[in-house]
Amino acid sequence: MKSLVVLPTYNEAENIDKILERLTKYDFLDILVVDDNSVDGTREKVYNWIKNNPKIHILERPGKLGLGTAYVDGFKWGLKKDYEAFFEMDADLSHNPDDIPRFIETLKNGYDVVIGSRYMNNTISVVGWDFKRLLLSKFANWYATTILGLKHLTDITSGYRVYSRKCLEAVDLDKIKSNGYAFQIEMVYRCYKKGCKIGEIPIIFYERNGGSSKMSKKIALEAAIMVWRLKFGKA
Repeated sequence: MKSLVVLPTYNEAENIDKILERLTKYDFLDILVVDDNSVDGTREKVYNWIKNNPKIHILERPGKLGLGTAYVDGFKWGLKKDYEAFFEMDADLSHNPDDIPRFIETLKNGYDVVIGSRYMNNTISVVGWDFKRLLLSKFANWYATTILGLKHLTDITSGYRVYSRKCLEAVDLDKIKSNGYAFQIEMVYRCYKKGCKIGEIPIIFYERNGGSSKMSKKIALEAAIMVWRLKFGKA
């Protein structure tokens, strides 16, 4: 199944070589780096890879435009080509590339969206978070799934997932409003409303060990408000 990994980057020079090295071992996988004008040498490192590997691509944007628009731009780029599956994945090594075959296997078993869940089977599979961060994540998932009627899912804020081409084509990407981590919630809900079959597989999430986190109070507030906008059809 020909697949594309969309990797949004902003100042990920500490991690980009490591993640690209691990992703390029998969013959069926192409990589699109969506870079928001990094100033730490991220783009230069990506171009060094591109010289020797035609499976790596870069989409340069003029500034820090946000996670949601990075994925939307990446998906649109890929939909113009012949990819069958589209991955979301962090560039900071929080997500283990070794899980990719399990995502593909589950997608082939009749799912349209497969989410990498940190909370399946009543377990917590997170390495490196303090209790406050973990509590916030668990509450955010409970809050969003309860309001949106998605209680059968355990981790709709997860940023590690794969979409089928059919599902992305069904969702009007031009209508996506979120530009932070609310994007993950909005995409799941819009896919659900389009009748896409959504599944989960267990993953282990690792807190980044290089660069800096993009989480902020503004991003969290956006997610809290977006849930209600989706609920009442205002988004």
